[in-house]
Amino acid sequence: MNRGKFERLVRRAIESLPDRFLERLDNVDVVVEDAPSSEQAQEHGLAAGETLFGLYEGTPQVDRIEYSFAVPDKITIFQGGIEEFCRNEREIVEQVRLTVVHEIAHHFGISDDALHEMGLS
Repeated sequence: MNRGKFERLVRRAIESLPDRFLERLDNVDVVVEDAPSSEQAQEHGLAAGETLFGLYEGTPQVDRIEYSFAVPDKITIFQGGIEEFCRNEREIVEQVRLTVVHEIAHHFGISDDALHEMGLS
């Protein structure tokens, strides 16, 4: 899938969030990359051959104190990992949506364990 089409899927996934979440997204950039950088992989303990669909880097809203003038949090959606995992475009669309929701949940301070309990991991 070309990058423009993939980025539109990410944008649509964000826009499909309920207004109560969209209104509270604060100081966060969402970008698309092919794969994690070597620094990201090392920092987050990825083993060789492990796939990462998305990554939240920043300070969750629940942990923010004196947050003025902070650089934006960053959510990266990894196109290559998603495309390798999915068998067709329908699966890519669904995985992008799940990944966007998962990473935005981290922005709000929801842990991986809590996301797993909600069926979002």
